[in-house]
Amino acid sequence: KHGDLDESLYFPSENIDVHMGRLNFLCTDCHQTEDHEIKGKLLGDNITISPADQVSCQDCHQGTIHDDERINQHTDTVACQTCHVPAMALKDPTKTYWDWSTAGQDLPEDHYTYLKIKGSFEYEKDILPTYEWFNGNIAYRYLLGDTFDPSQPLNMVVPEGSIDDPSAKIFPFKLHVANQPYDTVNDILIPPRTAGEGGFWTTFDWPSALELGAQDVGLDYSGQYGFTETTMAYPTTHMVQPKENALQCNDCHSPDGRLDWQALGYPGDPMKWGGRDTSSADSGQPVAGASQP
Repeated sequence: KHGDLDESLYFPSENIDVHMGRLNFLCTDCHQTEDHEIKGKLLGDNITISPADQVSCQDCHQGTIHDDERINQHTDTVACQTCHVPAMALKDPTKTYWDWSTAGQDLPEDHYTYLKIKGSFEYEKDILPTYEWFNGNIAYRYLLGDTFDPSQPLNMVVPEGSIDDPSAKIFPFKLHVANQPYDTVNDILIPPRTAGEGGFWTTFDWPSALELGAQDVGLDYSGQYGFTETTMAYPTTHMVQPKENALQCNDCHSPDGRLDWQALGYPGDPMKWGGRDTSSADSGQPVAGASQP
């Protein structure tokens, strides 16, 4: 699901991951451990993740990195990964969509398209990330029993950050979309019992599997169910490319560029309109959005 973690990293070429392929890095060169505590995580069990538990590019790459000062200025707003991880699932496809509502049908089975016990899937490879502001924390993550508006897609993990947050940078994410069962009266997700006695993988009966699943996790279930669209954002930080493959100016600053400037809070391409103003960041005052020409 992550898009940047798969079996191609076991013995990758440098064009899959430059650290592991060219420099023979192992996972533990970055994710160092002490007393069974593994350093480095971007989606933790809690909303806020301690900086001491993080791994960052700056742990190794410090000081003035680029010869071109214009690129160095970008690092105040753009995460290293945004330019240096320009695509995901470079060799093996990653799951981008999972529809539980079709599970239980007697359809032709294929690992990449349909399994009776799980439903329909879509896989893609060499795909572009989605870009959002991110300060390293999570603004919201769905917890069992949280209610939601089923008329809108449910964002199960919302990265924290905005154009007005001086600690946030534009960061690449893999977006996973699903269609999951929920209680249409209480407006909560219901995890079905899949394995074991009465599990969906044996009975292929949604009403009983959802009733048993609700009992298993202590949720009140009305007995009425439907399916709702959910999304999950996974930060992308592996599969770093050789510098020759990094994004170039026109990849973002062009009419067909990969960044949706207005969705990020800019009036338009900051090459024309100017970048965000963080001059008040130390004053405790709100940070202005993109400056006007």
